[in-house]
Amino acid sequence: MLWSLFKILLFVALVVALAFGVQWMMALSGEVIVRFDGQEAVLSPLQVLMAGLVAVVALYVLFKILGFLVAVLKFINGDDTAIGTYFARNKQRKGYEALSESLVALAAGEAREAAVKAQKAEKYLNRPEVTTLVVAQAAEAAGDHARAEEAYKTLVKHDKTRFVGVLGLMRQRLEEGDTDTAMKLAEKAFAIKPRHVEVQDTLLRLQARDENWDGARRVLSAKLKAGVLPKDVYKRREAVLSLADARAQLANGTTDKARAEALEANRLAPELVPAAVLAARMHIETGDKRRAAKVLKAAWQKTQHPDLAAAFADIEPSETPEARIRRFRALLDVVPNAPEAKLLETELHLAAEDFPAARRALGKTYETHPTARSLSLMAAIERGEGESDTVVRAWLAKALGASRGPQWVCENCGTVHSAWVPVCTSCEAFDSLSWTEPPATESATSALPSEMLPLLVGGPAPGEDLPVAVQEVSPAPAAPATVTDPNVVGTTRDVTEPVSVPVEGAPANTNEAETPASAASRS
Repeated sequence: MLWSLFKILLFVALVVALAFGVQWMMALSGEVIVRFDGQEAVLSPLQVLMAGLVAVVALYVLFKILGFLVAVLKFINGDDTAIGTYFARNKQRKGYEALSESLVALAAGEAREAAVKAQKAEKYLNRPEVTTLVVAQAAEAAGDHARAEEAYKTLVKHDKTRFVGVLGLMRQRLEEGDTDTAMKLAEKAFAIKPRHVEVQDTLLRLQARDENWDGARRVLSAKLKAGVLPKDVYKRREAVLSLADARAQLANGTTDKARAEALEANRLAPELVPAAVLAARMHIETGDKRRAAKVLKAAWQKTQHPDLAAAFADIEPSETPEARIRRFRALLDVVPNAPEAKLLETELHLAAEDFPAARRALGKTYETHPTARSLSLMAAIERGEGESDTVVRAWLAKALGASRGPQWVCENCGTVHSAWVPVCTSCEAFDSLSWTEPPATESATSALPSEMLPLLVGGPAPGEDLPVAVQEVSPAPAAPATVTDPNVVGTTRDVTEPVSVPVEGAPANTNEAETPASAASRS
């Protein structure tokens, strides 16, 4: 405020001083006589002052003209001059205008317009780290992959833009399905910027797909150091990698390394079912049955999975059905109200041919959560208690169209897997499988063909028709059994496979699967 007031007062003072000065000059008496070459000019003091000012201005203009002429000569000669700077700035202004218009067009989805403006910006600006990148993005948006690839390769040549160029080429190779080249580019990008999340995720997925577990571990450690992966998630995925490595070592016959990796996987993620099963089998092999049971109980508390029950049965493979029921009580009491616990207890009583106890154990599970397995168990109970073939077939007919219950489902794409794998076979997502019941779809329901029913329950009596429910079941290809590597998690039965029910006149089912409850009968 004071400074503004001071400037106003100063301006007024200068105007007043100038006015007084002019008045003073006009009031001066006398004259100035100028003689030149026989000519004489008489000037007043004011005229002399004005002539002096005009002369100064003329000299200033003359010097500027001379300077301009010299600059033109230097410009023609190629030297850096003000004229060159002027034209350069004008060119730069046009380039940045084209660049901004290209970015706006990209944001608006006008790919072709963006490509044209980007090329114009590239022409005017000598900034490849900016213009070439925009050219590549505009070309990608316009579908000109060849032009985009050319731009990315140009970016790779410069230190400042090498990472962006490699990243762009990696994305292109992934879209083309060239995963081998994409892997090499991802490794180069990871070497330049190991903390880049997209590069980390891409490299981890590709390495897991190729079963490069050591490389995947390095990337996983980098994600933890970068702070983009929580500690608990890191431990879970490290466990998955250890489990996958253990399976690979088993396949190669390296038992000691496989045992160490399996135990490490179980230590990192006790709730991981396949890791618990493999660790338990390793303990069983070394005779440490108590530790095997402890491992399985800890996993069962989190996830009630049939593979855990099968491994628990293998702790004492030669025991009688009655002894097995008593031993399994320690496992069943961990989560007594879980649906899987009820189904398992029902199977144990069926193996002991205690059908009333099996009915009590099953309860109303076949109503509250009807699955192919619970309905098949109900058919076995009815047969064991002497019900007719018609009743048994009716239960099995319901089982044909019922849900298969929990399965290994990819959380990323929803694909149902018959066994746990570290990488989804459909979308190639890493550690995406969870034991859950999928939505009601064809793959989520039992798929036994209707013509298999006579093999399960015997043909109808003479003059007797099949139940309507059986007749309405349309044949479908049989679903694959849930069988995994016996060296890894053991062979378990498919949850959709009905319990074998002996029926008068029915041919023997030579492919009958073994349940955890019936494992004792094999000896």
